Amino acid sequence: MHYLIASFSHKNSTLAIREKLAFVDDTARLNAMQTLNANSCISESMVLSTCNRVEIVCSCNDTELAIEAVFKLLSHHSGLTPHELQERADIFDDEGGIHHLFSVASSLDSMVVGETQIAGQLKDAYKLSQENGYSAQKISRAMSYAFKCAADVRNATNISSKPVSIASVAVAKVKESVGDVSGKKALVIGSGEMSVITCKHLSAQGVDVTVMNRTFEKAEAIALECNARVRSFEEIGYAINENELLFTATGSITPIITEDMIQPTSFDRYWFDMAVPRDIECDAAAWSIRLFYVDDLKEIVSENIALREDEAKLSYVIIRRHVTFFFEWLKTLSVEPLIKNMYLRASDAAYQESTRVLENGYIPKEYEQAVHKATLQALKRFLHPFAERMRDGSDPMRVDALIESMSFLMNQEEGDELSQNSCTYYPKGK
Repeated sequence: MHYLIASFSHKNSTLAIREKLAFVDDTARLNAMQTLNANSCISESMVLSTCNRVEIVCSCNDTELAIEAVFKLLSHHSGLTPHELQERADIFDDEGGIHHLFSVASSLDSMVVGETQIAGQLKDAYKLSQENGYSAQKISRAMSYAFKCAADVRNATNISSKPVSIASVAVAKVKESVGDVSGKKALVIGSGEMSVITCKHLSAQGVDVTVMNRTFEKAEAIALECNARVRSFEEIGYAINENELLFTATGSITPIITEDMIQPTSFDRYWFDMAVPRDIECDAAAWSIRLFYVDDLKEIVSENIALREDEAKLSYVIIRRHVTFFFEWLKTLSVEPLIKNMYLRASDAAYQESTRVLENGYIPKEYEQAVHKATLQALKRFLHPFAERMRDGSDPMRVDALIESMSFLMNQEEGDELSQNSCTYYPKGK
């Protein structure tokens, strides 16, 4: 068994590429996982798709064949060639894959280091995979530990002391461009977490906020939570020309704002498209509109990274420690029940044989305790080097083969006494 992750993010892929790769809804993600798990070399899978990244997480028995399967899926989904995907992708396996997963969960790999959204997005991706049967023991173990690692990073550092997101960076960009935003009118389109954060930041700055979404009830709920107005999505053609500020973050696979909808205005307009795929498709310069896409916010993001550099260094130390603990835990979790069972069976065999010898009168009855003890000690001495070899020499990535073999030899059901997804055990001394 191996862990494998194919990663496409703001670090290695342009916004246009990420748009093509994006899995915009649960149906698309479920179809992808179904395709992956149908491959004989992949046993479990999970798909994370956000505005800044697409991550394919797999448990597989052959990494090379699994990589081929992943690229074939992504090529069919995006229209990009497998060669182009391979040129761009960051591929992580086994220890590197776990380190990358923990870094993503801890927001060390985000465009905005320390942003708080990624943990929730990762939990949603895992929940979708687990509830639909596409992830089981292997990914569950890794995800459980990833969330523990992320919590330790948050608690031990100040990297998330001032929660930051793409939405808050967008609002900061507005303030940088226009100064005081109090009293200005803003339209926020979308009903996800990004839209909620945007509304809260704008309302806190004294902006007159209007919320819009295809589902009116969802827009109403956000407006109530953020002290904002609500407007029907059917009025989008009017609303985009009546507000100075516009923020979009929908899950639409096609643009919701196009050239033919835009009208000239007497005021300056600042538009922020935070969606992938993009919500806005127009020649903004022709309308004197300052249009910002996700990747246009990198200047503020770079400042964010510089400010948090020291905290990031400490965070990576924590992540490396958790990666080590994870693999130690995997090995111990898998092997110890087998060793325990082996010694228990040896103890039963020693007692039965020493009892037989005593009952047949081969040894006087007064030596009963000494015989039992000597017989058991002989078997323990014989088994000790095998047990040490199992503890110290077993490769965590191949330990399942050991479990299967030993379970067969001892007629033990595979997985007995093994936790399926709980990570409550830490190696001794840690």
